[in-house]
Amino acid sequence: MIYLKLAWRNIWRNRRRTLITISAIVFAVLAAIVMQSMNRGSYEVMIDRMVSFNTGHIQVQDYRYDDEASLDNAFLYDDTVRERILNADPRITRIVPRLDTFMLAANDVSTRGSLVFGVNPEKEQAFNQIGNYLVEGRFPDAHEHTAAMGKGLADRLQLGVGDTLALIGQGRFGMSASGLFEIVGLIDHPIRDMNNSAVYLPIRSAQELLSAEDHITGLMISLQQERHTHGVAASLRGELDSTELVVLTWPELMPELLELMEMDLAVPRLLTLVLYVVIGFGFFGTVLTMTMERLREFGVLLSVGMKRVSLSFVVFVETLIISAIAVTGGIMLSWLLLKLIDPITLSGDAAQAVIDMGYDPIIPMSFAADQFFIQGLYVFLIVMAVFVFPLVKVLRLNILEAARS
Repeated sequence: MIYLKLAWRNIWRNRRRTLITISAIVFAVLAAIVMQSMNRGSYEVMIDRMVSFNTGHIQVQDYRYDDEASLDNAFLYDDTVRERILNADPRITRIVPRLDTFMLAANDVSTRGSLVFGVNPEKEQAFNQIGNYLVEGRFPDAHEHTAAMGKGLADRLQLGVGDTLALIGQGRFGMSASGLFEIVGLIDHPIRDMNNSAVYLPIRSAQELLSAEDHITGLMISLQQERHTHGVAASLRGELDSTELVVLTWPELMPELLELMEMDLAVPRLLTLVLYVVIGFGFFGTVLTMTMERLREFGVLLSVGMKRVSLSFVVFVETLIISAIAVTGGIMLSWLLLKLIDPITLSGDAAQAVIDMGYDPIIPMSFAADQFFIQGLYVFLIVMAVFVFPLVKVLRLNILEAARS
């Protein structure tokens, strides 16, 4: 306790210098967290959309499907498979079957390539709230022979609600697949490519169209928390080990997206590193000045019997207190700032450019706990590096020379 009192008094002997040092570290922590939060927030939205509309947190497929995404590699989905998967891990919240394939979508005079999704409407809505993106009409019911399609695709084919959509393609094992479907809804899909190509059919109608009765190409699995992905995947692999089914996590299904994210995050990480290098040198300058000014004081303390280890510990506590105050202040201010600005709404040309890319014109903030507390670790490492100088000075200090200084 006496060491803590000594350290506390020492750091406030020169208030201005201490406050400037604390302010510099607070600014570095604030800037680092805000930059990281902006980048992670955007990517969290992107990943959430891709997981919700494309892969799920985990996906179960036939082991051949990843190499050859063909209807020939669809698998039988029945109550037995469903129960095995649901019982494999209690952290699974829902499972959503899909039958996906590529077909030609046509009107009377023209055709366009389309991605046809056979879905269970009720489960799909619970999984990704697809019905919230309807701009006209409604989503098909499970027992109807109708379709909903992306608004971009509908505009290209000049089709609307109430018109007839023709789908032409190939079913399982080379079977001819073609059918006519009444369009009952148009979807302004949040993923641009899918807005220009997606067609949604009730899964029973899709299976009948593609000669794939009771078969699906993928089973999307939703979890309580994204961080449980790898643990649940391990449980499912153990359960399905004796079958021809494989379990893939969303990072395994979207490696290109993760690589793009890593490349894009390189610049913010570099800027953060530069910030901490600058702050590290600033902090070192403060500690250097404090140490050189107090050499006589150190000499006196050592001459009256204070141990070098104890004196080193007091100096260490001083640097630790300064860093603790600064990091705590930086984390609190950054959290408050992020709450005030979340989300940043874009306007003008910037907003239109983002909309054209298929995203909402906002910059969301991430509030992931690790991005706040990891800054404390970085500053602690800086403190450890800076503390080497006063430690060496105290351990090598010549008491007589210090007393004359």
